[in-house]
Amino acid sequence: MTGPSTGLSEELREKVSDRASYVSVIDRLSKASVDKHWDAYADVPWDDPDCQVDPKDPRWVLPPTDQLGATEWYRSQPVEVRAEIGLWRMATAMKIGLQFENLLQRGLLTYAYKLRNGSPEYRYAMHELVEEGHHSMMFQEFVNRSGLPIRGMPKSLDLLAQIVPWVPRLSTEMFFIFVLGGEDPIDYVQRKTLKSGHKMHPLAETIVRIHIAEEARHISFARHYLKHRVPRMNPVRRKVLGLLTPGVLGIMARIMLSPPGPMVRHYGIPKDVVREAYQSPPARAQIRDCVGKLRELAIELGLVGPVSKRLWRANGIWDEPGAGRTADRPHARPRASSSAATAAAGAKAGRREEAK
Repeated sequence: MTGPSTGLSEELREKVSDRASYVSVIDRLSKASVDKHWDAYADVPWDDPDCQVDPKDPRWVLPPTDQLGATEWYRSQPVEVRAEIGLWRMATAMKIGLQFENLLQRGLLTYAYKLRNGSPEYRYAMHELVEEGHHSMMFQEFVNRSGLPIRGMPKSLDLLAQIVPWVPRLSTEMFFIFVLGGEDPIDYVQRKTLKSGHKMHPLAETIVRIHIAEEARHISFARHYLKHRVPRMNPVRRKVLGLLTPGVLGIMARIMLSPPGPMVRHYGIPKDVVREAYQSPPARAQIRDCVGKLRELAIELGLVGPVSKRLWRANGIWDEPGAGRTADRPHARPRASSSAATAAAGAKAGRREEAK
């Protein structure tokens, strides 16, 4: 009962130098959503005896790839405590995930509201909306079955996040940067966990595999939308987008990967253990790595200049192009010097297309 293969979830990565190639990608993503999709209740074995949620089940123990799971403090705890902490971490990630998807769905509706008749983006946005609805149902059902007092986002951040559904009215490009900022970090962690060979609880593994498979399409849509639109933006608006992007990504990555405060307090996890787990060099590297593909994309789109690069560094998510790669950082990074040429070429192509 391992759910869909992650082989179904490879992202499309194609050049969309003109409207025809861009529309072709969107049409293929829409067809994929029709051909292969999952239902939150029909395709998740909630009632299978092997998938029942017991907080003491050792299959909830955190994998070595988890920063907290790698600490001596965690490894020294009784297996029942380690299991419950692991379940709490998983359930919190799902609660934050469904809150993020709620914001995303409302933003998609705002975006789709103003699209013209015949727009291929409208159809795909509706496919994504339906799929995100099923993800939210899966996540909330899992949280309910955990029986733990899961809270999700901190209240202050939750209040700030309520502006996100309105962002498409100001900038659809900024909205899809936000979308990728929420989707890429968790996708990175989920794929890393599956590749590690860690034995997951079968219910969690099924949910994770479904999520990875469908999120690959959502990530592809946002990525290709930005590739098509950003080079055609007004230079001033593109500059502003480049300055805002590192802050959004830095915040989103930390929301997805940081430890839930209620869990830390409930189990009395020492402050030095939290610092070891989430402020150590490996933890900082994970923050950088989980936005690696977004960093590549920003460079490709000409969103990284001298000032914005300092903001990437200040947010702890910059990694110099050409730096040594590790097993956790498989993505080759293009040279930053190509960004201006990419943006200029895109703008020229946009002008040609508009002149036709």
